[in-house]
Amino acid sequence: MSKIIVTGGCGYIGSHTCIALLAQGHEVVVFDDLSNATKESIDRIEKIAGKRPELCIVDLKNKNATSAAFEAHKEALAVIHFAAYKAVKESVDHPLQYYENNFFSLINTLTAQQKLGINNFIFSSSATVYGMPETCPVTEKSPVSTPFSPYGNTKKIAEEILKDHTAANLDFSVISLRYFNPIGAHESGEIGELPNGIPNNLMPYITQTAAGIREKLMVFGNDYPTKDGTAIRDYIHVMDLAEAHVVAVNRLVDQKQEQNFEIYNLGTGTGYSVLEVITAFETQNNLSINYEITARRDGDVPVVFASTELASKKLGWTAKRDLNSMVKSAWNWEKNYRKND
Repeated sequence: MSKIIVTGGCGYIGSHTCIALLAQGHEVVVFDDLSNATKESIDRIEKIAGKRPELCIVDLKNKNATSAAFEAHKEALAVIHFAAYKAVKESVDHPLQYYENNFFSLINTLTAQQKLGINNFIFSSSATVYGMPETCPVTEKSPVSTPFSPYGNTKKIAEEILKDHTAANLDFSVISLRYFNPIGAHESGEIGELPNGIPNNLMPYITQTAAGIREKLMVFGNDYPTKDGTAIRDYIHVMDLAEAHVVAVNRLVDQKQEQNFEIYNLGTGTGYSVLEVITAFETQNNLSINYEITARRDGDVPVVFASTELASKKLGWTAKRDLNSMVKSAWNWEKNYRKND
């Protein structure tokens, strides 16, 4: 059984990944400063997995605190790094806060683990590094360009930092996982996406509108060159995403990687429009969503979806859950959360 450190493990994708790791028999230690999550995530993980991850409350921006936290868990074999701010609009309003948090936490984590010989690292990256892709599906060889937000730019620059670090340290191995659009929740309905304040992403805005928390959903633009005029994205179930992290960490722990810096897209390879997602949500959950078409948002890409061929070939991973499963699980979580709130 391997001990895995999960930074930001109380967050949305991190908590689901902890469940997937525990299900595979790994021991899990969560490093989190709880700035964008709560301790309740640990209780929820334990309820689902039947095992409780250890929680270490630590500010990874603080070099000494990070070093001490890693020293206490120096027998760990790998780190999965989710600890980052992730709201696009917030990053535009507060760029320095995003650069400070996302880079300091990354560099301090890498420094601390390298000092202890914990030489396996999974990075939580994003399809935003592709900017506005010229063609779809997007492959790992598609050009990386300057993203439209400081958040996206932190992911792009972080990958450059990791590339330089692995080039200088050949015994240090990294897999960077570029997510497309994670949605949905664990099938138990016990854990899911819980954004602070007004949601930035489509699915929690849909579920909060259905729950009466939001008056209506704003659909940004219906004049894109797509089948119904609304933007198309590659939505992936959060548990498929979580399971991909387990596959990736096992690849490193078992020393199956072919290079010490590997990059994989994580998506389904299928694009759905905003209106298709709304319709699927309404149909699967027997609900009607109050929505309004409004102007496009600056920087929104008309169409983006992934090529998942490399992840299938090299990791042996493909997404298994469909859009109906995504929208049903998201609503199941929202209902359970509001019932218990």
